[in-house]
Amino acid sequence: MEILPIVIVLMVMACFIAYAIWAAAERHKEMAAWATEKGLQFSPAKDRDLEDRHSHFKCLRRGHSRYANNIMRGELAGLNITAFDYRYVTGHGKNRRQHNISALIARSDLPLKPLSIRREHMFDKVTEFFGADDIDFESAEFSNKFYVKAQDKKWAYAVIHQGMMDYLLQAPKFSIQFDVNEIIVWRSRRFRPEDFETAAQLIRDMLDRLPDYLVQDLKSDF
Repeated sequence: MEILPIVIVLMVMACFIAYAIWAAAERHKEMAAWATEKGLQFSPAKDRDLEDRHSHFKCLRRGHSRYANNIMRGELAGLNITAFDYRYVTGHGKNRRQHNISALIARSDLPLKPLSIRREHMFDKVTEFFGADDIDFESAEFSNKFYVKAQDKKWAYAVIHQGMMDYLLQAPKFSIQFDVNEIIVWRSRRFRPEDFETAAQLIRDMLDRLPDYLVQDLKSDF
């Protein structure tokens, strides 16, 4: 009788493993079919070096045991993109937790400056109390809903003008980070295949909404 609980536990574990293998295979097929439809290159293989090639993006530096897979490359919404699922682990032992996110990185033809834009959450109120404040804007609605960080506040205000704020308030909810020549858009959960195109279009729309004077200034920096 003492063996029975062990057998039950092993059977449950086997079911979980079998389901995980099946779910991963289904995800591969779904992503491959969508990538083919959009004319993108697709690879289901794990890439453990992607974080090093894009180390400036904070969402790719969390936890440990990190890798990307289901990677798509090509052109989407007129942008040169790399899109992928991403897995990382926090904690160890009983506190170990696996996180699965998706992201899309697009190259910019213009030189950019670091800028982070995401939806605000309750923890931000705590950090604000200790002085870790974000950038506020004239729109109280935007400032209440978005957490914005940039070393160069003048750059942040130039990018996030009233028209950009109006757009982002209505846009699908993603986290966004600009670097020097790339922009990443991600969520803390897996994308549906069509979400990758939505993310690419978000970047395209943001770049198209940069003010003319700012675009000319950026071009002069080449």
